[in-house]
Amino acid sequence: MESSPPSLAAIEGSLLGTAVGDALGLPREGLSPQRAERLYGAEGLEHRMLWGRGLLSDDTEHSSMVGQALLVAGADPGRFGTSLAWRLRAWLLSCPAGVGFATLRALIKLCVGFSYRRSGVFSAGNGPAMRAPLVGVCLGDTPAMRELLSVSTRITHTDPAAFEGALAVALAAAAGREPALSGDALLDRIAVEVQGAELLRALDLVREHLERGAEPRAFAEALGQPRGISGYVNHTVPAALYCYLLSPDDFALALERVVGLGGDSDTTGAILGGIAGARVGASGIPQPWVDGIRDWPRSVSWLRELALRLHRRFGEGASEGPSSPVPLAWPLIPARNALFLGIVLAHGFRRLLPPY
Repeated sequence: MESSPPSLAAIEGSLLGTAVGDALGLPREGLSPQRAERLYGAEGLEHRMLWGRGLLSDDTEHSSMVGQALLVAGADPGRFGTSLAWRLRAWLLSCPAGVGFATLRALIKLCVGFSYRRSGVFSAGNGPAMRAPLVGVCLGDTPAMRELLSVSTRITHTDPAAFEGALAVALAAAAGREPALSGDALLDRIAVEVQGAELLRALDLVREHLERGAEPRAFAEALGQPRGISGYVNHTVPAALYCYLLSPDDFALALERVVGLGGDSDTTGAILGGIAGARVGASGIPQPWVDGIRDWPRSVSWLRELALRLHRRFGEGASEGPSSPVPLAWPLIPARNALFLGIVLAHGFRRLLPPY
C-alpha cells in the first residue's frame, strides 16, 4: 500500500504522546481503578511521581531506542535489528528499574551472544506493542513497516500474538495520519491482518461497545479485566484501541479513560499516547502534561530533537542514507536509573498508606 510521508507533527505527537501517557500512567501502575481513585481522585490526571512532576519508564525508553535505530537503518531490516539489539543490550546493562520478565530473558540472551534473530522468547507481553507506534508513524501501512515490526517483535517475543498486537498498534498509529479514516475502517484493516482468535474476539468487543457508546469500564469488564488491564497483549491493545476510538480527536479524554482502567497503566497510556499523538500532533497534547515531565537524559527537548531528525529521515524530501542518532549520555544513565528506582520505591511505600 502506498503511504504518504509522515509530518513532523505526527512524529513529534507520537513521541511526546508516548512520554505523556507513560509518565501519567506510571504512578497508578498495578492499582485497581477503585484504589487509584481513592489515592489520586476520580477527576483529571496530574503528574504525581516527583512533587507534581512526571518521570519516564521503559515504555518511552523503548520507543526512543526504536527511533534511534530508525535513524541509523531507515527501512533496512538487518541494520534496524542490529542497531536496536545493541541499544537494548546497553539499556539492560544500565540497570533499568523495570524490565518485563520475557524482555529480561531475551536481553540476557542478547548480552551473552545470541543474534537478534534468535534472542526472543515465547511470550505475548507488551514489549513489542509499546515499541510499535513510532514504526507505524514513520513507515506507514507498508510492507517495510511490517518487516521492521517483525524484527522489533522477535528480538524479545516470539509468540505470534505479540506480533499481531504490535501490528494492530502500528496500523492504528499509521492511520492517525489519515484523519478521515473511521473507527470501523481501522478495525476492518486490523482484522484482515489478524489470525489469532482471541484478538479477533477482542476486536469484535471493541466494535460492539463502540456502537453502544459504552463506558471504558464496561468494555474492560467484558474483556475480563475489571480490576485493571493486565500486561498481556490481547488485553492491553484492545483496551488502548477502545479508549482511542471512543474519542480519537480528544487526546486528554482518551488518555484519562485508558489510565483510569488501572493495571498496567503506564503501558496502556504510552500505547494510546503514541497512537493518539500521531493523530492530533504535538499541539493536541495538553501543554501542562508535556511541561510537567522532568527526566534526563531523555528529556522533552531530547524527544523533540529525535522527532525532528526522524522527520528529516522519513518525511517529505527525506535524505538518503543513515542519519546521526541524537547524542545520549549513556555512561550517566545508571546513576539516573538508581535515582529513579529510589523514587519508585518511595512512591510504592506511599501507596501502602491510607486512604484505602
